[in-house]
Amino acid sequence: MTDYPRPILNYWHGAFEGTIANTQGDFTLFVVPTLNRKRPAMMLEGVDGSIQAAITPELAAAIDLDANLASAASLRERLANEGIAFHDPDYLFYLPADAAAEAGHSAPARQLTEDDRAAFDAFHAAASEQDREDSYVELDQWAVFGCFDGDRLVSAASAILWNDSPVADLGVLTLPDARGKGYARAAVRSLNGFARQQGYEPQYRCQMDNQASVALAKACGLALFGKWVVAAGE
Repeated sequence: MTDYPRPILNYWHGAFEGTIANTQGDFTLFVVPTLNRKRPAMMLEGVDGSIQAAITPELAAAIDLDANLASAASLRERLANEGIAFHDPDYLFYLPADAAAEAGHSAPARQLTEDDRAAFDAFHAAASEQDREDSYVELDQWAVFGCFDGDRLVSAASAILWNDSPVADLGVLTLPDARGKGYARAAVRSLNGFARQQGYEPQYRCQMDNQASVALAKACGLALFGKWVVAAGE
């Protein structure tokens, strides 16, 4: 069983801190007054199959919190009746508590700065619009690490800090002709190491059907924490 970092466990415990409205088997529903209204409902399924769900007090007042609300599916159905839809779920990966954040690299990676603006802009322009949107890698984010093939930037990983959390949320973008050569792994591992040195825990999120991204997370020593899904704003 993976030993996840205590700051991560504490963060997710706090994210569901509220009144227990319903519990049936592995499903528990919380009413959380501090839940961000931009995502008025969310669910986290752990690797053990347990599901924690959180909704705002406003949604709790709008749906019937009776004993028949016994599963994630029934909650989704009732929220859909209130016009609440969920985004596609993400896998959440974290470094185990005792994991070394950096390991041997098959390619060199270094931190990028504003001096790398021209190379980064050329790299960004060479990526597809869909890849740029999915990765959300930008030079002006909290930290950015990249790999070069000669003078050409071919892969970059960046992170943003989540408010009031220990989380450095990662994105990674690699040009198609540079994939499978270890560049993305080197960039992510370097960023993981930097995040931990700065007192943050790297968080890697990806869509569940993105097998290449899942494989990259595992290659970087990250362990699956669970499936996270959030609702669109009210």
